[in-house]
Amino acid sequence: MNEFTAPDVPWTLLSPALIVLLAAVVGVLVEAFVPARVRRTVQVSLALGSTAAALVAVAALWQGVSADGGTAVLGGSLVVDGPTLVLQGTIALLALLSILVVADRTDTGEDAFAPSAAAVPGSDYEEVARRRGLQQTEVYPLLLFAVGGMLVFPAAGDLLTLFVALEVLSLPLYLLTGMARRRRLLSQEAAMKYFLLGAFASALMLFGIGLVYGYSGSLRYSEIAEQTLQVSGADTVLLVGSVLVLSGLLFKVGAVPFHTWTPDVYQGAPTPITGFMAACTKVAAFGALLRLVYVVLPELEWDLSVVLWAVAIATMVVGTVAALVQTDIKRVLAYSSIAHAGFILTGVVALDSSAIPAVLFYLLVYGAGTVGAFGIVWLVRERAAGTDDEPGPVLGEATRLSQWAGLGRSHPVLAVTFALFLLSFAGIPLTAGFIGKFAVFSAAVEGGAWPLAVVGVLSSAAAAFFYVRIIVLMFFGGAPGDGTHDGAEHVGAATAAGPDEAAEVGLADSSAAPAGVPAPATGAATATLVEARTATTTTVVGSEGFALVAIAVCAVVTVLLGVLPSPVLDLVTEVSQLLP
Repeated sequence: MNEFTAPDVPWTLLSPALIVLLAAVVGVLVEAFVPARVRRTVQVSLALGSTAAALVAVAALWQGVSADGGTAVLGGSLVVDGPTLVLQGTIALLALLSILVVADRTDTGEDAFAPSAAAVPGSDYEEVARRRGLQQTEVYPLLLFAVGGMLVFPAAGDLLTLFVALEVLSLPLYLLTGMARRRRLLSQEAAMKYFLLGAFASALMLFGIGLVYGYSGSLRYSEIAEQTLQVSGADTVLLVGSVLVLSGLLFKVGAVPFHTWTPDVYQGAPTPITGFMAACTKVAAFGALLRLVYVVLPELEWDLSVVLWAVAIATMVVGTVAALVQTDIKRVLAYSSIAHAGFILTGVVALDSSAIPAVLFYLLVYGAGTVGAFGIVWLVRERAAGTDDEPGPVLGEATRLSQWAGLGRSHPVLAVTFALFLLSFAGIPLTAGFIGKFAVFSAAVEGGAWPLAVVGVLSSAAAAFFYVRIIVLMFFGGAPGDGTHDGAEHVGAATAAGPDEAAEVGLADSSAAPAGVPAPATGAATATLVEARTATTTTVVGSEGFALVAIAVCAVVTVLLGVLPSPVLDLVTEVSQLLP
């Protein structure tokens, strides 16, 4: 009889992901056993504590990994090397800041999530849940499961682990996208689009994994790389499989032509979740893409370079051009995210040793700016008409660009901070975004991909227009209240379309109604509510302050990495060697 030999599991090397995933499991138990009155406090503390502990675990592993270059664990299923720790530390930091924004509540006691996400928008059940003050604290375990999957994703050493991590990080995001408190139908539509397109992309990846396995006979990156050395000419099975696997990763980063979900999902999802997705998901997906391209497929450079070059150019151009014509701030940032995916792809496609630290640095600075920008969007709200003695109730986010006019005069600190993030996205000197773009474009030039760098510079110059346009609107436009007419036209159009269409913009939505106002369910009731909301102003809502802390940290990171980037760049460069 054969004796069972227990596997040797290096728990310490797995600690960043294990801490977060165990906290997610504990969070599920908290939902079942902790009283409702303290459940939110426990969940927020658990989420913040676990992500902070994961960040500390990464710091504790840093010295050992930087000394020996890292190691493969669990039989090669996971690879813990320098880039893995950089990516895991970035994800943990950005997740910690995102959770602060998610946990924030306005001075009316509301957060960004529907009181009952499963309720039909405008239904009596939803109205009862809103009046009872129910809270969706399940958000926090879902976030932790997503973060756990993100921590495993860039460390995957085989295609099976890669696919499992992809599903672990994606499934919670599908649910979180459909949980917005306001504009419920728009949120649920975004969740459905994200789920269907994400399932299609996962199927493509799974099919590609099957083809790659059929060619190489293995799922391990190192063994697949050995088989690619034996490629003579263009092997159809390997090439098609590689393209399909890359397609699944390009979907997660929002690259063209897999970008169509991005603007709708960014607009429909709860704003704190949008910031979390835009920052953390992109870091994890690009980390996995780096390892796949640089470790598994470098011998297919000549066969895949045409595809990757075309995707990078199309992503930069489409993201920039589409952002120029947007009138919604969340859609502007969505197309900006697509353009930035193209800029980062420029570094990935370079296939030069200097590209790896450049991409890792860019992911950090872009993620910090994104979390901060969406944190500010979360605080800028519409306010219904009222009197000097009694202001009207606070409504949803003021996402139309016209509503941001004059914000620099009414709330200068917030407007200056938002302008800082926009300037960083534009790549203006003395901001972190400039250093990131300079690093990836320099790596592209060194790797012989100078045409990509030229397209990137031209796209950045064009993108500066819509960033500067928002800044000019905030500081030199009319007062926030001047957007009243625009809001009236918007509301009137929704009313003419009927109550269902009105609900999509948050009008016939019970969760969007002010406290104490019943939810309208008929066209006449909708018309009454619309008439009361034809005059709105823009305000910055008061909150518990969690979002302000996250925004301040993001602003400090953006400034420091723009003025003194060398320490971080040197630190990342020292550990930028990917293990096979």
